[in-house]
Order: sequence, then C-alpha cells, then structure tokens
Amino acid sequence: MKKNFFFLLAGCGGSSSDKKVTVGGKNYTEQDVLVEIVKQTIEGNSDIKVTAKPFLGGTNVVATALDRGDLDIYVEYTGTSLLHILKLPLESDSAKAYEVVKKAYEEQKKITWLKPLGFNNTYTLTMRREHAEALGVEKFSDLVPLAPTLTFACEAEFMERPDGYPGLKAAYNLEFSKVSSMDVGLMYGAVRDGQVDVIDAYATDGRIPAFDLKVLKDDKNFFPPYDAAPIIRQDTLAKYPELEEILNRLAGKLNDQEMAKLNAQVDLEKKAPRDVAAQWLKAQGIVK
Repeated sequence: MKKNFFFLLAGCGGSSSDKKVTVGGKNYTEQDVLVEIVKQTIEGNSDIKVTAKPFLGGTNVVATALDRGDLDIYVEYTGTSLLHILKLPLESDSAKAYEVVKKAYEEQKKITWLKPLGFNNTYTLTMRREHAEALGVEKFSDLVPLAPTLTFACEAEFMERPDGYPGLKAAYNLEFSKVSSMDVGLMYGAVRDGQVDVIDAYATDGRIPAFDLKVLKDDKNFFPPYDAAPIIRQDTLAKYPELEEILNRLAGKLNDQEMAKLNAQVDLEKKAPRDVAAQWLKAQGIVK
C-alpha cells in the first residue's frame, strides 16, 4: 500500500514537467551566454523547463528553426532582422528600427519581439591599435586609399550579408588586396598577431580591449543599430503568457560594456557560459 501511495503522489506532481520550451542561439560566444541567461531566467522564475540549443549555426539556421517551431525563443538583433532577414531598407534610428522589425515579425511571422536587453552589438571594423595609429586610420573612410595594400578577414556570414562585406564594399568603395573568410574565434588573434590587417568585429566582444585593438568609426553610418532582444513564437507566448513578463525583467539590464565583460569571461578567462550567466543573474537579482 505504501508503495502504491508513493507512486500516486509522484504521478500527481508530474504535470509541471509538461511545461517546456526550447531556447536556441547562434554560433558565437555572446549567443552562448544569452542562451544561458534566457534559460536560467525562465527556470528561475517559473516551473517551465528549458531545453537549450546553443551554437546551432548562423542567422539563417537559427531564424529558420524558430520559423519552423523547432525553437521557441532566441535573442536576435534589430539590424540583422531588418536587412538580412526582412530585406528592408536601412533604418539608423534605434527606436524606429525596433518598431519596424517588431511590427513586421508580428504580421509576417507570428513572432513577438520582447523588450531590448540594452546593448547594441553593432558590426565594426577593427585593427591593431599600433598599426592603425602608424597609418593614421581613425575611420572607415581612412581605409579607402590604403585598402589595396591591406588584408581583410571576416566570418563567413559577414561575407554574404547585405549588411556585411558586399554592402560595406559598395558604400565605401573598399578594395582590399585580399579578403578571407575566417572563423570568428580565430579572427581576433589573427589581427592581434599581424596575420591580417583588418577584421570585422562585434562591438561587444571582450577581446577588443584585451588585445588592444582599435575600433574604427563608421563615418558613413553604414551599419544599422543591432539592439538585442529576445524573440518568441506567438503560439508559445499564448501557451505560456507569463514568459513575456519574466523575460522583460532582462530589459535594459545589459549595456555594451557589461555584455563585453561577460563575453570576455568566456573567451579570455575560459569560464563556462552557464556559470557566467548564473553569476550575472544573481548579481542583478533576477534569479535567486
């Protein structure tokens, strides 16, 4: 009798296990950290269980997974959605860019943009500080007369995106002597060690200050804002409406410098994204 009573109790308590969502991420450090931040925020403030799928691939892979329903949530960037996914015109105002993508996703994709996290991970061009100063390079336009003598490296996705190298090349009339595709994990070390002269970079990457790299000024404002925000399928939100309030607790909590510090803890200090996220969430009071 005692055994049967135990199983009955176990069965009664099992209903919450049916509440599940899947959170995915792209194939670089920042997204790994954000997957864990989203996962732990949900699990620390609800009885919803989260399956994490980090490092799935580039934007197209992760966006398609969300469209298909293989994912419920991931963190996207406004500029990426505006130009790369929706193929809409450039919008340089952050608030307007957010409203444009939010409306388009709700109408076309049945996906909701939650509130921005607070940082703008814009693309930029970066050089060794010593090299840039020797050449007198401060801004993108300064590269134009020098580009035929310089080498450039970028990740594969940047090589193809309209808000990547093709558009950048046309906007600034840049013609580097050699352009190479390189894994994002290797690019920063390559430019630091003088293997390449210029790379594309994420503004929130902690290796920029750690490697004493110089961020060049986008003097024609080619790159749009890339404000990060969680996006979620509307059918998932209808099923678990509490997720909107829970994830909006993250709104405005991460600025560029703070995100760069979290990225550096993973890339340079070799901490696990799970641990970095947990420490930050506890410090913010978002998870106990």
